Amino acid sequence: MLPTSTTAGRTADWSIQEVARLAGTTSRTLRHYDDIGLLAPSRVASNGYRHYDAGALVRLQRILLLRDLGLGLPAIRDALDGPSAHGGERPPSDADARDAQVRALRDHLEWLQAERQRLARQIASVERTITTMEGGGELMADDMFDGFDHTQYKEEVEDRWGKDAYARGHTWWTGLSEAEKTAFKERVERLDEDWTTAAQAGVDPASDDAQALAGRHVEWLQTVPANPAHEVGALRGYLLGLGEMYVEDPRFALNYGGVVGATFVRDALRVYVERNL
Repeated sequence: MLPTSTTAGRTADWSIQEVARLAGTTSRTLRHYDDIGLLAPSRVASNGYRHYDAGALVRLQRILLLRDLGLGLPAIRDALDGPSAHGGERPPSDADARDAQVRALRDHLEWLQAERQRLARQIASVERTITTMEGGGELMADDMFDGFDHTQYKEEVEDRWGKDAYARGHTWWTGLSEAEKTAFKERVERLDEDWTTAAQAGVDPASDDAQALAGRHVEWLQTVPANPAHEVGALRGYLLGLGEMYVEDPRFALNYGGVVGATFVRDALRVYVERNL
């Protein structure tokens, strides 16, 4: 429960560093949210530091929840503020954008329903284990691990790129410091947001802006030592295959606001391949 005041006559607020720590995000992300009109601080101190009151924290909570649903930042702003916050009723030309958002939500709804089923199986599994242990019964291995699909991504990586790729990637990631992991996640977040924003703005995949994003995407891929982006002659096929996977797999498409955004990424990567590889 959030406190309502710290001293008489002043509403409680939290510094940007405190909010970043509490929300599990970064000060840089919060500043970006302010820059794009998504989350303004409730006040700015004389030293220039941003501070956030309880209302701002509630809004941030909603932003983070919508991000977990796979929405891009422009869609989150629309969901929170409605069209009136951006100049009144949406013009008819925004119909495609609305349709794209609906499709993205439907894709994520399917994933959420599958997750709900998986979590229900996990809950039932744990409940059976507790009941069995309390009653002194014999634990059944087949019942204990229903819904625990921890090898899902491991198997996918091994199927696509081999067991060595998964092992090297796992070793690389677990060897990073917490600061390095945070920096990597921030980089991915910014890239995903920029892709989503460009797609929703109708940017041409062959434009300079889209190709700059494609270049950043390749640079990001090449920071991971375990993937085929480093192999001579493999980058072309790797990028084309990734582009198709982004579109075909709803889990990846959600990173770019849905199928429409993922299609934009795929097409931009195709142009990058044609021009550079």
